[in-house]
Amino acid sequence: MPPLILVFLVVLSFTSFNSYAGQVRTGKPNRAEDRVIIQRRRIVLVRGRELAKRFPDRKTAVVSYPVVSGLDDPKVLRRVRSVLDFKNIFDYSLKEYREDAWLTELTYVVNYNRNYLLDLTFTQSGIAAYPDEQSRHFLINLKDGHIVKAQDAFQSNKLDSLAALMDRELQREIKQLVNENRGPDEKEAVDGAYDNLKFEVRDLDEFSVGPKGITFLYDAGFPHVIKALEPVGRYFFSYSKLRDYIKRDGPLGQFVD
Repeated sequence: MPPLILVFLVVLSFTSFNSYAGQVRTGKPNRAEDRVIIQRRRIVLVRGRELAKRFPDRKTAVVSYPVVSGLDDPKVLRRVRSVLDFKNIFDYSLKEYREDAWLTELTYVVNYNRNYLLDLTFTQSGIAAYPDEQSRHFLINLKDGHIVKAQDAFQSNKLDSLAALMDRELQREIKQLVNENRGPDEKEAVDGAYDNLKFEVRDLDEFSVGPKGITFLYDAGFPHVIKALEPVGRYFFSYSKLRDYIKRDGPLGQFVD
């Protein structure tokens, strides 16, 4: 190889190495700006001696909750953290859970975290007179840090018709439940249980987003004795089917443009 070419290759290699090294030393992490970073924090709550004596099978409870970071705007990040403040989840603090023997586990699932939308579902389970479980859902706009409501996402003049569409799904599910529970024991429990159930405009605030569409959530609030007869209350519609209802300048407009 001619000496001149050899010198050129050495200089080129040295320059490329310096360029790469500079990126490693000074380059920023490659992070998407339309989502948050979530770290799972896990805590084992240990009950006091008196509670442990009374409930020897409930000496501890396991709690997992998200620690959120990664937003460039500190004001928006503070709002998101405030929404997800532990006390806001189920209106109970860690101290209160520790001093109550009911809780066995609290955890969460990240349903969606991109396109400036953060969707999470928290679930707590425990035992009192009987095992019980509750869920709480949050959909947060990562552009402003506020919880997304129906009026933010859907056209205000179409909320009534959207609620009517969801009510048809609810009534269809109720009809199926009645047909599936025609036995003497079930029929007695079913009679009258569904009479006052209706999906109304106020129920539209509870919805979960995903890559393909929206799931509207309905909680009938049945007592434990007839919980098995409660409607599941999850009604999925693709973005394309909801195109006429979605605000183009709202947080969901990006999915139908």
